[in-house]
Amino acid sequence: MTPEELLGEIAAETRVCTRCPLHEGAHTAVPGEGRADAEIMLIGEAPSYVDDRRGTPFSGPSGVFLDELLSHAGLSRAEVFLTNIVKHRSPDSRELTAQEVAACAPYLTRQIAAINPQVIVALGRGAAKRFFPRARITQIHGQAKLVDGRIVVAMYNPAAALHREELRQTVIDDFTTALPAAIAEARRLAAEGKLGQSDADDGETFEQPSLF
Repeated sequence: MTPEELLGEIAAETRVCTRCPLHEGAHTAVPGEGRADAEIMLIGEAPSYVDDRRGTPFSGPSGVFLDELLSHAGLSRAEVFLTNIVKHRSPDSRELTAQEVAACAPYLTRQIAAINPQVIVALGRGAAKRFFPRARITQIHGQAKLVDGRIVVAMYNPAAALHREELRQTVIDDFTTALPAAIAEARRLAAEGKLGQSDADDGETFEQPSLF
């Protein structure tokens, strides 16, 4: 199957998924969207209320801000793939349970394998825990690390900056400086044959020291 077909298959499965209770209160699943061959994949925590109604990730106010942030990195939404750790909205935007994250983990693992991005941007604490389970986002945001054969950068979720003005400039700085640097480093490593496709089990990561 092509990456497009694989992503379509995953999306169809999420729309009828009942693996965890989140589907009970959701309007629709939000599997993700973007280029099937994207060099950069951005992963949030869970769909917002607006995402849940539209079926599109990062489609509300945080999405407008994300588009602005991507432009700071010299990117556009059309060039990347956007998704979340879970594919159904969390009621009242509460913190996800371990059961909910585990239930959805295979979908994300398959999406990453299908797209095979060089760079993953983990947006927010919940997404960062997938790749850096013991780290605090306040300590690692903006740092590029090799995880399971690709570059991963943890950053604050754009929604956090909309609710906490003191984070806004930090988020802008990370997208303006850290993300382009991570992309450049990923391209250099790829050219040297040092990046590779994941072959880890669902949710398993292999963290290495920060690149810069």
